[in-house]
Amino acid sequence: MRTIRTVDELRAALADAGNIGLVPTMGAFHEGHLFLLRAARKENDVVVASLFVNPAQFDDESDLDAYPRDEARDAQLAAEAGVDILFAPSLVEMYPAGFQTWVDVEGVSRGLEGEARPGHFRAVATVCLKLFNIVRPARAYFGQKDAQQAAVIRRLVCDLNLPLEIRVLPTVHDTDGLALSSRNARLSPEDRARALALPRALARGAEIYRLGGDAVAATRAALNGLTPDYVELFDLDGALVLATAVRIGSTRLIDNVVLEVPCQASAWLGPTNKGELP
Repeated sequence: MRTIRTVDELRAALADAGNIGLVPTMGAFHEGHLFLLRAARKENDVVVASLFVNPAQFDDESDLDAYPRDEARDAQLAAEAGVDILFAPSLVEMYPAGFQTWVDVEGVSRGLEGEARPGHFRAVATVCLKLFNIVRPARAYFGQKDAQQAAVIRRLVCDLNLPLEIRVLPTVHDTDGLALSSRNARLSPEDRARALALPRALARGAEIYRLGGDAVAATRAALNGLTPDYVELFDLDGALVLATAVRIGSTRLIDNVVLEVPCQASAWLGPTNKGELP
């Protein structure tokens, strides 16, 4: 595996590549990232993983400062997962002096995370569009845990006629049920125990929905004292999703569960979280 830090070097390395799979990340790899990397390895000739902690995505400087970083560990895990190129650019490489172009995806970026984190999806859409233009992948891979983000990227690709497929794979949960996240490392043992109310509440909401009840009210009632930023039902490309975000100390966690998946949405949002490659 090669680690590349400049756009010019990466473009040269990919000049004669076949189908390219791209997994955009901010590092701090866990099994959820590796799940995406292995899927990309299975489906493409060349796999590129980007590693860039995008400061524009953070509305809280302390959250950016606390974001875990361990490039050496990430590089080792990426190599073991079959990544061909780890693209780890500097801040200046991605946002050179005079940078002033940003991409806003309206509609789907409103509400939920868009309301809780103003400017977040603007930054995500911009950096992903840059990566798509630099790498020119046939496919790019995202996780269902960030379902609204995935919907924003799909809309970006559709509206701008970008020639790539967006693959969204099921969320990978830990053995205790908590959705894997780089931020989980910041939870104390006591906070982690409290955090388990999040997946349990979503499971309860899904159960009540199947019985014809109020999924949102059931989820809120099952959060066991956690105060949510939101608990909402929303539509993502025809899939009905129950999503919530909670804060535990200084750590913010999100998760969701798919309640209904019509055939046109089933290719990117699955109702199960088995951690098995499709």
